[in-house]
Amino acid sequence: MKFRVAGLLLLFILLSHSDLFAQRFLMDLVDTTNQMGKGMLSIYERYNRVRISGYIQPQFQIISKEGAETYAGGNFSGLSNNRFMLRRGRLRVDYAHLNKNDDPTSYFVFQFDGTERGVAIRDFWGRFYENKFKIFALTTGMFARPFGHEVNLSSANRETPERGRMSQILMKTERDIGVMLTVTSRKTQEWHQKLKFDVGVFNGQGMSGPMDYDSHKDVISRFSLKPTKIRRLGNATLGAAISGYAGGIVSQSDILYKTEHRGGEYQAVRDSSAANLHKTRPRNYAGADFQLSFPNRKGETEFRAEYIKGQQTATFGTSETPGTYPVNNGVKDPLYSRSFDGAYFYFLQHLGSLDHQFVMKYDWYDPNTKVSGKQISADNGFGKADLRYNTLGMGYVYMANESLKFVFYYEFVRNENSALAGYESDVSDDVFTARVQYNF
Repeated sequence: MKFRVAGLLLLFILLSHSDLFAQRFLMDLVDTTNQMGKGMLSIYERYNRVRISGYIQPQFQIISKEGAETYAGGNFSGLSNNRFMLRRGRLRVDYAHLNKNDDPTSYFVFQFDGTERGVAIRDFWGRFYENKFKIFALTTGMFARPFGHEVNLSSANRETPERGRMSQILMKTERDIGVMLTVTSRKTQEWHQKLKFDVGVFNGQGMSGPMDYDSHKDVISRFSLKPTKIRRLGNATLGAAISGYAGGIVSQSDILYKTEHRGGEYQAVRDSSAANLHKTRPRNYAGADFQLSFPNRKGETEFRAEYIKGQQTATFGTSETPGTYPVNNGVKDPLYSRSFDGAYFYFLQHLGSLDHQFVMKYDWYDPNTKVSGKQISADNGFGKADLRYNTLGMGYVYMANESLKFVFYYEFVRNENSALAGYESDVSDDVFTARVQYNF
């Protein structure tokens, strides 16, 4: 009995990234709430290797204009500038299996999200391990895409109420259906054992649609350095990664648009060649991220940054990856391809205690880097989907105990001035969020 429990404990300790960052990523082996210590023994002793966990996030929000569009939990209704809502309500079940040598053989997870807007699946995946070299694992099902840091950072542990605008647009719902190979050592003694490589093949549209709408598959990969202490930096902890996304959308129309230089200025140029039907338009991204945390006497000072650029294909009205192929009045909409870039920067500081934390974040997302300002006009074929946004957020997090967290966060949201009607100056959409999180 003691050896079996010890083996199960070893499984979770070896396969989580580190003590400082444990349970923070969506694809960590146990739930992304912070109760790894308590949950270990209960998996075996109480539930025969099954663990049940979850969290809820009731919140109140005020936005600076009634009916404003926002990425802070979804748009407000037309006559409302404040609301109570249940942002997330998660219930997760984890199951682990060990062989007679106490090596991990398989792992299974399913997680549901229930709010006043309905119930949806968030995770439904399994993973199995090889136990000869102890470096390979294969994951199949519906799970988080291995791209970037913020996309994979759990909503239960993230210091800001939401992921940034860019993360939500490029990777809506974070998850997709596919298969992923992970290559990493289960030991972290040598420097090369701190490296990790994930590569997967996915449908592409994610959970924002009911099914895959074309035969094209997307390949996503991430090569990372697991969080590692650097003695020369005063025992600071460094994590870093580069990510790549090679995907696309197959056009179901013979009309395509892309931004080109014509007549001394950039325009959204229409291409109506018959050869465009069933042509694959690009979703190609490249990104790099790092996280650097310095220990203090009571807490940490942490810096995070991530930059992503590439080509995104969507529609005239939005640069968000479509969950279903866009149709208007029974006619397939043309696809728009744009060059984009974006980044975010976090500054996190504990305030004399692990219970109190100051949060500051700046991010930008430019969906069309070829045009800016007054170049963005209806006459040139552009719309609000081509506007750059800059967001500065500041907040305070209070950890009352391991199961109760309070978040107070204000975002200053600025769009660039353009020649578009209604967007000649900044649109009022600053938002304040007050949230309570209960987890078990």
